[in-house]
Amino acid sequence: MIKNSSKKPLNKFVKFSGIAIQMGLTIYLGSVLGKWLDAKFLNETQLYTKICTLIAVFGAMFSVIRQVIKMSKDND
Repeated sequence: MIKNSSKKPLNKFVKFSGIAIQMGLTIYLGSVLGKWLDAKFLNETQLYTKICTLIAVFGAMFSVIRQVIKMSKDND
């Protein structure tokens, strides 16, 4: 029993670290896609970068919320 209680905090730390890395990577890839689209279609206002980054932020937040809800249900 003692070993399980010491692994739980570490396990949660690893899960939350993974979620943070996933969120950062999603937002970064969204901005890279937007920059590529701006260069491909010669958009000087960087509209594609702004739109893709914003969509990536909302997608990452949705994913984080869904994963946190799932983890809280697993703990109950």
